[in-house]
Amino acid sequence: MAKPAGVLLALGFTLLPPALADGVHLESLGPGVTVETLARSDRSWNGSLLPPLSAARPEVNVVRMTVPAGVTLNLHQHPVIHAGVLVQGRLRLEAEQGASQLLEPGQAVIEVVNRAHRSVSLGPDPAVLLIVFVGPKGTAITLPATP
Repeated sequence: MAKPAGVLLALGFTLLPPALADGVHLESLGPGVTVETLARSDRSWNGSLLPPLSAARPEVNVVRMTVPAGVTLNLHQHPVIHAGVLVQGRLRLEAEQGASQLLEPGQAVIEVVNRAHRSVSLGPDPAVLLIVFVGPKGTAITLPATP
């Protein structure tokens, strides 16, 4: 049962300072509550700066993605900021420019924005990710890579 609580905290508080969330002391949430920052950065996993947030009305998409073992995703890109946590399996992220990163269960990643990339599910289990996308309302979250 610890994983779902960690995932909920990851979705709600990981991008905030450990002691404060909108001026509220997290200790006030209740006895025994812990918060672990899984990822916090202004850059994606390959070092690229994240784009500025727009003034448009935001929309948050929370998805669970399952990639069968041995499957390589097609090159694609995301026009919005997003981050995820690998819940199960092993996954290699590959940028079109050659950079790569290996994810193990429990690891978080801030993904690249507007850059072609793909992922490879290394097995033996399917790779399962929980991903949070944040962008202007109505914006597609995944597009084919542009040549």
